[in-house]
Amino acid sequence: MHAAVVHSFDELPRYDVREAPVARTPDEVVVDVLAAGLHPRVRSGADGTHYTSDGTLPMVPGVDGVGRTPEGDLVYFVASDDAPGTMAEQALVDRRRAITLPVDADPVTVAAAMNPGMSSWVALRRRVDLQPGGSVLVLGATGNAGQLAVQIARHLGASRVIGAGRDAQRLDLVASLGADEVVSLDGDGVADRLGRVAGDVDVVVDYLWGQPTEQAMKAVLMARTDRSRPLAWVQIGSMAGSEIALPSFLLRAANLSILGSGQGSVTTAGIVAELPALAALVASDELTIDALPVPLAEVERAWTTPTRPGQRLVLVP
Repeated sequence: MHAAVVHSFDELPRYDVREAPVARTPDEVVVDVLAAGLHPRVRSGADGTHYTSDGTLPMVPGVDGVGRTPEGDLVYFVASDDAPGTMAEQALVDRRRAITLPVDADPVTVAAAMNPGMSSWVALRRRVDLQPGGSVLVLGATGNAGQLAVQIARHLGASRVIGAGRDAQRLDLVASLGADEVVSLDGDGVADRLGRVAGDVDVVVDYLWGQPTEQAMKAVLMARTDRSRPLAWVQIGSMAGSEIALPSFLLRAANLSILGSGQGSVTTAGIVAELPALAALVASDELTIDALPVPLAEVERAWTTPTRPGQRLVLVP
């Protein structure tokens, strides 16, 4: 079969030939891949920088996809940790990590939205207790996952959603997606802007980390009307840096809980249990999803293709 193959972490994946996968257990099935999203998680796996990377090469990238089983079922699946990636004509699927989709579901749309949407969906459903009427600040709201997080937080019952990002031009799009307030993290006065609009939020969904989080955490905590009111800070991504300097007084001066959401902090079974509801939301057209399909044979072009704000590339064999 043909697949995208990484031969070196210093080079782009290229269209190549690999042996087709073979089912090893009764729980596994080989599917024809219809679409596989090019997510940031896929890019970090392909260049060896993701924390789950074991350095094994060659490798087929891709962490999820939409495929057709031999029985004709349309499924969304998350690749097993020990299986080849999903950017191939065929993929090995553990049925316990897959869900059946409606027959009329668009494979490209599902492949584009499930992974970035899952990040905030699982965080707000499994890692924190977002109460109906609660408020959410999304740090990194101008990215693809952040834009979906704004919409998902609203869907899950947040009465107030604030989007903050470093790209001021993209914040207009975030506002159009339902954010009550948007905050630019560029320029002077960031702390004052965040303090005014986000001081009393209940949950922060953080895709940035690094220096923007250092600045935002202090600004939000110091602006709280009641610092004993719980604030859950959920670390999901590190687009702005992998580390922060955390002054100890922030942990004493406010009721702050810092936790992560991702592979390891939530069980595989817990993640899979959330997939049907998220897939139903994606298929409902309630979310704004901008997918750009690219042929698998053009994987090198896909890796370097610029995208519009909120757009997600999807490889289609």
